[in-house]
Amino acid sequence: MNKDQVKGAAKEIKGSVKETAGRVTDNKQTELEGKVEKNIGTAQRKVGEAKDAVRDASK
Repeated sequence: MNKDQVKGAAKEIKGSVKETAGRVTDNKQTELEGKVEKNIGTAQRKVGEAKDAVRDASK
């Protein structure tokens, strides 16, 4: 597990919390920001997974 995976997972969690908070408070802006942050986290985590796969394949 590398830094990108950890940071990506953290962003996913933070985004999910923000999205839920926006949904509960009926704040569409906060909900949308949470969705965006969650998707950025997912992308970052997948980049980390790809880096690991390349590193493992090169061994």
